Amino acid sequence: MAGTTKELWMVRHGETTYGAERRIAGWADPALSRRGESEAAALRKVLDGTSFASVWSSDLKRTITTAKLAWGDARPDQRLREICFGDIEGMSYDAFATGDGRALLEFRSFAAPGGESVEDVRRRVVELVDELPAGRHLLFVHGGVIRVLTQDIGLDRFVATGSLVGIDWTNMRLLFVREPADASRIPEIQDLEGPTS
Repeated sequence: MAGTTKELWMVRHGETTYGAERRIAGWADPALSRRGESEAAALRKVLDGTSFASVWSSDLKRTITTAKLAWGDARPDQRLREICFGDIEGMSYDAFATGDGRALLEFRSFAAPGGESVEDVRRRVVELVDELPAGRHLLFVHGGVIRVLTQDIGLDRFVATGSLVGIDWTNMRLLFVREPADASRIPEIQDLEGPTS
C-alpha cells in the first residue's frame, strides 16, 4: 500500500437479537445473538497479523462487542452509527416491507420517519473518514455505513452480518468483500425484494 493511500477495512457487526427476530435496529442497541458472537469471533483469524493505523467502531454495543471478539479495543465514535430509523426502530421488517421498504432497499433517497436520511448518514460518516490520515484503518460498523461508503464504487447492496469489506478510499475502488460462507445475502433485505422470478 502506497504511503498516500487511505484504505478502509470495514466489518459489519455480527447478527443481533433484533436481526434474529427480523426487527429494525438503527440506533436501538440490541446485543449480539449467539450466531452474531460466532460471526465476530470467526473474523479474528482473518484480521490477525494485519496492521492498522487505527481501529474504530460505532459507539453502539453491537459493534463494540464485535470489535472485542474480532480484534480487541476500538475507538468508539457516534458518527459511525447506523442510520437512525426514528419511528420505525423496533418494527418488524415484514411490517415495513411495503411503501417505504422500496426506498430503504434502494438506500439513496430513503429518509426514516422521525429519523435520519441516507444523506445525513453519508455526511457524518464521510466527515470521520476524511479526518483519517493515509494508511489502513479498521472500522467496526453497520450495514448502512458500509453501503453509503461503497454504493458508488461497485458494491450497492447490504452485506451480511459478520462481513469484511475493503475499499481504497483515496482512489474510490472496491478491494474485496468477504462474507460468511453461510450468508449469501441478508434475509430481511432479500425478503423486501420480494419473490425472484
